[in-house]
Amino acid sequence: MTRMATLWIALLAAAPAGGREVSGVEVPGSYAVGGESLELNGAGLRKKFIFKVYVGALYLKERSSDAASILAADAPWAVRMTFLRDVTRSQLMGAFREGFENNSKEGLEGLLMQLAGVEGSLGDVKSGEVLVVAYQPGEGSTIGVEGQKAVTVPGKEFSDALLRNWLGLRPADDGLKRAMLGG
Repeated sequence: MTRMATLWIALLAAAPAGGREVSGVEVPGSYAVGGESLELNGAGLRKKFIFKVYVGALYLKERSSDAASILAADAPWAVRMTFLRDVTRSQLMGAFREGFENNSKEGLEGLLMQLAGVEGSLGDVKSGEVLVVAYQPGEGSTIGVEGQKAVTVPGKEFSDALLRNWLGLRPADDGLKRAMLGG
């Protein structure tokens, strides 16, 4: 085998299959939830004011650009957030709370109680860490930093509220919503 062929094989092996790069972060082309492989639907940058906060990626069983049909389905999904800056637990919980208030007014009190139950299980998220929020039908939503302890909240209602933070009518970042929907 020639030296050039060896180099190409090495480069292909290192490249994420079906993935992409967003703001210097390699986003995998697939992600497993409950033993089921999900494919990358879309990925983009979450910004707050002028600050880059994280690269967010949405994984689904079947790709879709229709937020309403994604939210209506009882199918597994995952959102991986690779943080580009340190975020405190308080900031993280505040962002989830704000997303619930903006997109999940019905049943808000119960959702906020469930969210409060998650708070004690999460810590600060450091730059470079990956926070994953994933839903598995029949199990519920799991939230945690990869490689660390995660917490699971049963039920689809909480899962839907979480997903609306990114795909709802009033997401925290419209540009990230478009990117997650493949736009």
